Amino acid sequence: MKPTHIEHIGIAVKSLNESILFYENVLGLKCYAVEEIKDQKVRTAFFMVGQTKIELLESTDPEGPVGKFIEKKGEGLHHIAFAMENVSKALTEAESKNVRLIDKTPRKGAEGLNIGFLHPKSTNGVLMEFCGKD
Repeated sequence: MKPTHIEHIGIAVKSLNESILFYENVLGLKCYAVEEIKDQKVRTAFFMVGQTKIELLESTDPEGPVGKFIEKKGEGLHHIAFAMENVSKALTEAESKNVRLIDKTPRKGAEGLNIGFLHPKSTNGVLMEFCGKD
């Protein structure tokens, strides 16, 4: 298991519309996609910065994972996502190394990618995501 690159950095925000304006007007980036992922209770917006994406996450339900995150910690860095050639295999290998998983098997995420999260209690407090097209 070895990541090919940082796929994206997820940032929790209260307002997707206000945050998009900041990234476009202040940083000069262009939002290329907005998507709702209903089962994760979130709306996302994506920006490219070189080879890496910035994913803004707005909760659609205060009881969803991002809603709870913002309530507890406020807006800010939510997770870092690593591109993997085989998400299922990477999750299995991480678990075999005593890493606590949020997802034991991949599920569908934004942009049609397969995703799986590692629990921050096993990753020095950082929520990590594996993602890929497999």
